[in-house]
Amino acid sequence: MSGVTCFALDNVTIYLQDALEGMTKLPDKSFDLAIADPPYGASTKAAWKLENGHSLSGFGGPWKLASHTWDMFSGIEGFEITLRWLSELRRLVKPTGSVWIHSTYHNSGIVNVACQLLGLEIINEVIWFKRNAFPNLSGRRLTASHETILWVHTGESKREYLFNYKDAKAACFPEDRLKGRGKQLRTVWDIPNNKTKEETKFGTHPIQKPLRLTERMLFVSAVRGGRLLVPFVGSGTEIIAGLYYGMECVGFENDAEYFDLACRRVAEEARHQESVMQLQLELREFQENNHSKRC
Repeated sequence: MSGVTCFALDNVTIYLQDALEGMTKLPDKSFDLAIADPPYGASTKAAWKLENGHSLSGFGGPWKLASHTWDMFSGIEGFEITLRWLSELRRLVKPTGSVWIHSTYHNSGIVNVACQLLGLEIINEVIWFKRNAFPNLSGRRLTASHETILWVHTGESKREYLFNYKDAKAACFPEDRLKGRGKQLRTVWDIPNNKTKEETKFGTHPIQKPLRLTERMLFVSAVRGGRLLVPFVGSGTEIIAGLYYGMECVGFENDAEYFDLACRRVAEEARHQESVMQLQLELREFQENNHSKRC
């Protein structure tokens, strides 16, 4: 990907590039997991009129789309963009892997239909219950207290995707009032939306997710030491979680400000992990030397 700004450090590569352009350069079935947190299109008004002679996939033939700005879209344009990046994830993620997709009411229907058109089977629809959600100030709507996350796979009817069922069932998450130890993990996750100081140390992203939410996705479906694809890096939370699991991470971000934010977060996390490994090595050597002296 010559000519593209790239951050590379150990097992992490982040490109300052539109994911629709960058993902086309990656080889088929080269990732074990993907986490997509796309623009929701919440800032625009949807225009859903289908013009005569359209060429939208699934509605009368193949479609084509020129390069568009990702954070400002509506209606049919948003649907076309969603089909494009989902098509790439379908190609890139192994049949034994899976994809997690964040959404709200602005785009959850679009994502659901796009998955069905592309043959991406929905494993589960997860409701992320945000117990401490921001209140509705206008008094004109119910307080939005959840987001939708689709867990899908690319293996069609074979269903070879990884599910760490036993670990998920045995787990206990202290902040989750709906999950008891030894109980099956449900499709409603009670995870507060607040972030730690470390997560916001270098800045924030408007739709930044708490690290513990992403960590649960990996806990459920990640291959330790596998490969993680993040098409919309944002603040870098998914990359950080991938590092915790020893995964090789590849991501794309088309906004220079958030690209810089993510790179700084990842660089610090890498330094922290290196320090921890060095301390562990020194402790091991100390214990071995003491054992030798006693013998």
